[in-house]
Amino acid sequence: MTLPTALQAPLLFLGCILLLSACQQSSGPKDQAETQASSSAEQQEANPLLLFVGTYTEQESPEGKSEGIYVYEMNPSTGELTLQSTASGIKNPSFLAVHPNGQYLYAVSEIAGNDTIEGGLVYAYRFDPATRQLQQINAVSSHGSAPCYISIDATGRFVAIANYGGGNVALYPIGEDGALQAASSVIQHEGKGPTQRQEHPHAHMIIPGPQNNYFYAVDLGIDQVLLYALDANSGTLRQTNNNTKVTPGAGPRHLTFHPDQDWAYLVNELNGTVIACRRDAASGALTPFQTISTLPEGSQDGACADIHVTPSGQYLYATNRGAHNSIAMYSIDQTSGELKLIGHQSTQGETPRNFAIDPSGKFLLVANQNTGNIVTFSLDSASGKLTDTGIETKVPKPVCIQFL
Repeated sequence: MTLPTALQAPLLFLGCILLLSACQQSSGPKDQAETQASSSAEQQEANPLLLFVGTYTEQESPEGKSEGIYVYEMNPSTGELTLQSTASGIKNPSFLAVHPNGQYLYAVSEIAGNDTIEGGLVYAYRFDPATRQLQQINAVSSHGSAPCYISIDATGRFVAIANYGGGNVALYPIGEDGALQAASSVIQHEGKGPTQRQEHPHAHMIIPGPQNNYFYAVDLGIDQVLLYALDANSGTLRQTNNNTKVTPGAGPRHLTFHPDQDWAYLVNELNGTVIACRRDAASGALTPFQTISTLPEGSQDGACADIHVTPSGQYLYATNRGAHNSIAMYSIDQTSGELKLIGHQSTQGETPRNFAIDPSGKFLLVANQNTGNIVTFSLDSASGKLTDTGIETKVPKPVCIQFL
């Protein structure tokens, strides 16, 4: 039977509606989850990232003298940086740490001290995400000269700092308002190494371990990583007997942990090597199982500075200063933790003191101290290789990069 022409169009429209409804109902939870995940990824990609840059204010650079701490926004699609604000009034904020809640920033003032100040200083700031401004809360003594590193425990209750010149470490409780309280622990290191740079202790780093029950202090002057137990109730550090000694004259500088496995990686400034270690979760002890050079074969004078593992745990990077000004790139065997050299990438500047990998693992930003530039590299997740994006940000004497 043939329907009247007047009824054909309405029935065709009704059929389309029913077919569309059936298609929507056939879309299961998996399809909906994939759609939501895709939407979430696109939204994350669109959201800008914020980062803080520490500098040396008392040294000239091609860009002039630094003003202090710089706040930048990074485009997550391109890696381009845009200046948001600057916090002045602090000398040589050479290392920074962001509080887990994102509301506070802490910085060391790497100075030698004077008649009225015992060593350097440690600053606390409040960060306003709306205005992108830092406001100083307070400052306390570092209890040693030339503080060069600062970190925060996972709970956000304690700040730890390393005094390079003083050869000691200190721990500070954090008040409810973000202010630094009086130091609850100050521990002096003892000993020396065989080189001219190692005539006395030089604490170069202190960071909490993955379980937050230990702090690891890397001392370049005595060729050791000293292990301290954190007593969260008393807010103090306790020395342990599980220190790690490295080759005399190696000059350990920085340490990083694998995000998923009990492996740690130590970069040695003076002999240009990386040591891979197994970490005992219970005792905190580190046991070295591999040593690998950061330099091309036949090269010397690496003057290593910084070391980091990608968020995926697949790759590790370490910077060479001196005559090389490069980043050594390694793959990490996911079964053994051993490193395999991929190659070297020029940092497109001089003296790459510090670098940071963005939270997505898409970009690596390196701070070239002596040429006053931060260079953005893209990170290939399939090969681990770095590629210069051509994006360069001029900053006077940049020496630390920390993402919010």
